[in-house]
Amino acid sequence: MRRGRHDKDQIAELAALADGSLDPERGAALREQVAASSELADRLAEQERAVSLARSAATEVEAPPALRARIEAQRRSRRVRAPRGFALAGAAVTAVLVVAIGITVLRSGSSSERFQAALGPTKLVPAASGKATLTKTASGWRIQLAAQGLPRLDEGRFYEAWLRNSSGVLVPIGTFNDGRHVTLWAGVSPKDFSTLTVTRERADGDQGSSGQKVLVGPVYTGSD
Repeated sequence: MRRGRHDKDQIAELAALADGSLDPERGAALREQVAASSELADRLAEQERAVSLARSAATEVEAPPALRARIEAQRRSRRVRAPRGFALAGAAVTAVLVVAIGITVLRSGSSSERFQAALGPTKLVPAASGKATLTKTASGWRIQLAAQGLPRLDEGRFYEAWLRNSSGVLVPIGTFNDGRHVTLWAGVSPKDFSTLTVTRERADGDQGSSGQKVLVGPVYTGSD
């Protein structure tokens, strides 16, 4: 049991040495031990790889400035206290902080700017209806469309969705065959292109709208 406790303390110190949070005086002594032991050298190398991986993951996530400042403050605090046998190894702490960054970003993403659209039928398909949710992302506007009453189109025939501005300019946002569960993407903002339409199209080499509208509706701010 004592041996197991010693190993845990030793790994914790090696982890702290790897991420730079160990007290400098203790760190110098520990490096002398590592230099004299191939086993300790292997353990330190393992901890350094873990820290490198965790930091690499952290750099790929754009965390809010306040969270990054808090993480850095915690890291400085650990360096000042420098306990020999702290409860959580430095590499593990780094990994936990990376997870915290990810959770924060995901939560912030859930409150992204969002619009809704209620789509009504036209004379072409009077029984059709639909709704759409437009969510702002880093890549553009993700549009989740759910339509009812639209017959499936195949064999070179399909539906195409568009966003239209007040001047009548149309921007295509995707095509589909069945409207029940559709994901579309737009590179223009629904603030400027505030009407969503769906048309019937055919693969005839003409990239413009056929004008055969089956659904149309305004885009407005709101949430589910």
